[in-house]
Amino acid sequence: MPSKHGPVRSRTVAPRRAALAALAAFVLPLTACGSLLGQSPAGAEGDDAPITLTVSTFNDFGYTEELLAAYTKEHPNVTVEQIVAPTSDEARLQMLKAFTTGDGAELADVVAAEVDWMPELMQHPDLFEDLTDPEVTKRWVDWKVTQATTPEGKLLGYGTDIGPEAICYRADLFEAAGLPSGRDDVAALLGGKDATWERYFEVGRQFNEQSDTAWFDGATGMFQGMINQLPAAFEDPATQKPTDLSTNNEVRSVYNQITAAIGDELSAGLVQWTPEWVAGFQQDAFATMLCPGWMMGPIESYSAGVQGWDVANVFPGGGGNWGGSFLTVPSAGAYTEEAKELAAWLTAPEQQTWAFTEAGAFPSQLEAQDSKAVQGYTNPFFNNAPVGKIFTERSQSIDGAPYKGPYYFAIRDEVGNALTAVDTDSSGPEIAWNQAVQTVEDFRVKE
Repeated sequence: MPSKHGPVRSRTVAPRRAALAALAAFVLPLTACGSLLGQSPAGAEGDDAPITLTVSTFNDFGYTEELLAAYTKEHPNVTVEQIVAPTSDEARLQMLKAFTTGDGAELADVVAAEVDWMPELMQHPDLFEDLTDPEVTKRWVDWKVTQATTPEGKLLGYGTDIGPEAICYRADLFEAAGLPSGRDDVAALLGGKDATWERYFEVGRQFNEQSDTAWFDGATGMFQGMINQLPAAFEDPATQKPTDLSTNNEVRSVYNQITAAIGDELSAGLVQWTPEWVAGFQQDAFATMLCPGWMMGPIESYSAGVQGWDVANVFPGGGGNWGGSFLTVPSAGAYTEEAKELAAWLTAPEQQTWAFTEAGAFPSQLEAQDSKAVQGYTNPFFNNAPVGKIFTERSQSIDGAPYKGPYYFAIRDEVGNALTAVDTDSSGPEIAWNQAVQTVEDFRVKE
């Protein structure tokens, strides 16, 4: 279909098809891992022997060189090195590769894991150290701990951030389109406490009538935000098995709303984390984004020199949590006890507060959330928005965590890829949906 949004609406990004038919790779068939698990830890020869601990993360956790140097100051024999993957997908694939090949050398001492990976990792808890410790009991919001705890009570990860969602928007583009631009006015425009997705897309149509800029960046981010509001999107919590996508009315409703918005040219057609998406921040490609706290860091980084970003304390459909991660300690590491100590330190209140002010990673740690540093924090790039208070209020609207089983990640990718195919004009909505349904059904039959 022709687009009035011009060349910034990338329509050339080919969708990445998830290999659902080979989901064995996603649920970690670790027949090759005997050698990894059988390794003997190297261990230091004494408590003061110099060691190097590696921490693997992705995107931006807010772990600056200054922060890691502070740990070394407290532990003079420990040097901490951070390995940063460009995206969470790449970090996940690196972890799976290390586990499935038995190559422990590819694993850091402390490995960050995004929340959507946790159901996969829980299928093989013996690969990770149990981080249960009475000294950190009640440190995090309850539902965060539940996400990383096996049915047997083993804690696989210490919580870093959570992703309460607001709406980030370009106030200057709103004003140019004749819409209210103040953050309180924008929140009210979208419905305030009663905000709905229907209202969000309706305001987008009003905006597009007066602007050549798209309303939102693309289908991938929109889908992630909306699907996280479903209590059990793709699997039956009782059986942990995938549900029939062809009769999954809740997921189909989300899919229909997004494809309708694409049809109305509200989407910029950009796939998140691609070069085209990054370039879109400099090209006024879109006016709004679904915005968990951690997204503020990428927005500021990619929008260098661009003025007008702000944050509205509102989110359609009630509360929503997108993302959030954990620090795990693989059992194959040479210094597992030291790694656990580092993971505990990085997720303590002071360090979570640091990560929030550095990268917008909103704390999952209760004491950090209530701290003056978080509550009083404003972000100069976002028009001095009181983001500490905004994301605290957004977090209070989250009603627990949705169920995500071992197949969630792969099925979510399959439906997300269908939306990307529609968003990039490589497929029609019905054809893309039917292909996703068939791929998931083929997998269900094999199960």
